Amino acid sequence: MNSTLSVAVLSGKGGVGKTNISLNLACALYQAGFKNLLMDCDMGLANLDVLLGITPEGNVQDALLGEARLSDVLYPLEPNGFDVLPAASGVPELNDLSPDLRDLLLQRLEPLLGKYDFIFMDLGAGISETVQTFAAMAAIRIVIITPEPTSLTDSYALVKLLNNRFGIRDFMVLVNQAASAREAQSAFEKLNGACRHFLGLEPVLLGHVRTDKKLTEAVCRQQPLLRYAPSSPAAQDIQALGARLQRTRMGMLDWLVTRSVLQALPR
Repeated sequence: MNSTLSVAVLSGKGGVGKTNISLNLACALYQAGFKNLLMDCDMGLANLDVLLGITPEGNVQDALLGEARLSDVLYPLEPNGFDVLPAASGVPELNDLSPDLRDLLLQRLEPLLGKYDFIFMDLGAGISETVQTFAAMAAIRIVIITPEPTSLTDSYALVKLLNNRFGIRDFMVLVNQAASAREAQSAFEKLNGACRHFLGLEPVLLGHVRTDKKLTEAVCRQQPLLRYAPSSPAAQDIQALGARLQRTRMGMLDWLVTRSVLQALPR
């Protein structure tokens, strides 16, 4: 029976902190005792390994080409619970997964995923075929926005596309780089208002993460923020988000058993 919650972390534009959010959410849930897989799903432009300061011996491209088993290219960040699936870098053909490659990846992933409590898929920014594919296959989607107008308009375009193409109506929103809870709420309301008015759907506000200079320091030191400065404001916000995801997963367990970890898409 499936009890794994697959989470697609996506954004309409780059530079909103999506990879940092994915990494630190996985870290927060690992610290809470959960087993997690963090997948770098920006398939042709890997950056998670850079953020962590690691040099994996293999990546998802090796597994797709049959040069390695997928289990062999998993990089354990922590024993017994926190693994990373590295992406390739500079491989444009992986940026837009064909249906054949998509099905092959899903076939090779599926036997591995059931041992985890959470799967975090750090997607590339924008609306590539790969982004759409993983967003549609996941159990839940977290759209990362910032209070900037371009982030809001691009995120709306992403939500609209996924709604029109796949009929997806459930989106969570996380406001990053917010000066305050009030600013985060204001940014969310602008996106929510557009989605409600034009698409007839209402995203759910997962929470926000405050602007924090400690995050920049953690990136420069190639460490997760929750390790580098666990008491910083942003780290506290991420811990609260992790606790909410725990409750979300518990509330979805009866539904999760009815589906695969990643739902196959029609061709």
